[in-house]
Amino acid sequence: MGKAHGRDHRHRRAWWQALTLRRHDDRGQITAFVVTLIAGLLAFGGLILDGGLALATKINALGQAQEAARAGAQAVDLAAYRAHGTVRLEPDQARRLATDYLQAAGATGTVTATEESVTVTVTDVQSARLLTLVGVDEFRVTASGSAEPEPGLPPPS
Repeated sequence: MGKAHGRDHRHRRAWWQALTLRRHDDRGQITAFVVTLIAGLLAFGGLILDGGLALATKINALGQAQEAARAGAQAVDLAAYRAHGTVRLEPDQARRLATDYLQAAGATGTVTATEESVTVTVTDVQSARLLTLVGVDEFRVTASGSAEPEPGLPPPS
């Protein structure tokens, strides 16, 4: 009986050592999990924050492009309108009016004008806040607006 009890004791002791050793081997695994989880949450937060800022910049650029195009569409060729009732633009004046609007708004863009319409493309850059942690430094957004002259009052008789 003494021998069986001794083996039982050694078996329990070996089991206890293996259990304690295994417990010590697990140390640090929770740290890796937490670091990965926090990195994922920061990236997700960056998408929300920086994506929202980029969207707001895009909406602002779109508004500036549309307003600049409307400003350019005010350059109606009055001589043609008075003589024939033809509504058309003076392209050079339309470009100048749209460009002046962009400068006053502090926006950067390109303006093209024909006798029929004015098209303005605004480009802006939004700096990233959180996504710089994963290598995204900025978002470049582009928006376009176009306008055509509309006849107002009927031409004089």
